[in-house]
Amino acid sequence: MTKQETHKKSEIENKDKLIKELNHKTKELSNSLQHLQAEFENYKKRIDKENENFIKYSSQNLIIKLLPIIDSFESALKNHQDENKFLEGMKLVFSQFYSTLEKEGLKQINPLNEKFDPYKHEVMMHEKSDNLDNTITEVLQKGYILNDKIIRHAKVKIAKK
Repeated sequence: MTKQETHKKSEIENKDKLIKELNHKTKELSNSLQHLQAEFENYKKRIDKENENFIKYSSQNLIIKLLPIIDSFESALKNHQDENKFLEGMKLVFSQFYSTLEKEGLKQINPLNEKFDPYKHEVMMHEKSDNLDNTITEVLQKGYILNDKIIRHAKVKIAKK
């Protein structure tokens, strides 16, 4: 065998070796990719399940805080024969209920005598008045803010000259 033939044979063997290494590396990468895809699918399923449970039970803490109010309602309703006790019970329940909502971040929008603000108020009526133009003269329905978001605009009557 000549030097040239030996060299060609060596090149062919090196190429075969390289091809085998590349095939092996390709199989490894393919297996790794399949493993990562399976892990990702499992991750997506787990996250979907966690989100489903979060949505399903998201109001649990608030409901737990409202349960004592239900107890107070039941207690007040037992005293329905005594009008004064019943009224006193209802006032207590309302106070307890509103206090619980305030602790959850609820704030009232009570804009009487303020200047009309379309971001907080909804005009339901106009009335002729000596007050400044666009001043709120009556609150027909209170508005509410939850934390920093308006969840219900105050329905108001405003003054017009």
